[in-house]
Amino acid sequence: MDALQQKKLSAQAAMKYVVDGSVVGVGTGSTVNEFIPLLGQRKHDIEGAVASSEASAALLKQHGIRVLELNNTGDLPLYVDGADECDPHFRLIKGGGAALTREKIIAAASKKFVCLIDHSKRVDLLGSFPLPIEVIPMARSFVARQIAARGGHPAWRQGVVTDNGNAIIDVHGLRILHPEEMERDLNQIPGVVTVGLFALRRADVVIAAGEVLTRV
Repeated sequence: MDALQQKKLSAQAAMKYVVDGSVVGVGTGSTVNEFIPLLGQRKHDIEGAVASSEASAALLKQHGIRVLELNNTGDLPLYVDGADECDPHFRLIKGGGAALTREKIIAAASKKFVCLIDHSKRVDLLGSFPLPIEVIPMARSFVARQIAARGGHPAWRQGVVTDNGNAIIDVHGLRILHPEEMERDLNQIPGVVTVGLFALRRADVVIAAGEVLTRV
């Protein structure tokens, strides 16, 4: 089974978590792009969706789904998104699509976070996928030096500007033994908007190729 088929199966399995009359938080990326058309088939059953990126908002609108602002909805019952890596404790690396800050906000505002992955995203230890960090543009070099001092190898994702107008630094060469501690530490560096570690707010449910996994 190829990755696209796995993503489709995960998207289909996620639909059972969608509650009639609710507002659904919707993430960003190739797996979520398989979920949005399915959600569109139930557009008359839900109140609407909150999108984590302009790209997802556009796709939601294409499928006739009402796009709402988080400021106007309050907390959400459900957030559905993908991940770049997922460990056995459902801690994640996200941000390959440069939407990590809005993704983290919606995840924090949601009662249930359902993460959709294919089997290639399952890892025992986070860090093989470069860790994205969103930074204020003027702080990019400063933050990179702070990362290097911590043993990481920072690389500016040139040509990428987030929906918030910021830059992305991808950190290579990490073995993330203590994800919660690293998330707290990196978030304290002046100029960091947020880090693509989702450990303090991990996924509640992970679906891999349609299979609901059990958290260690």
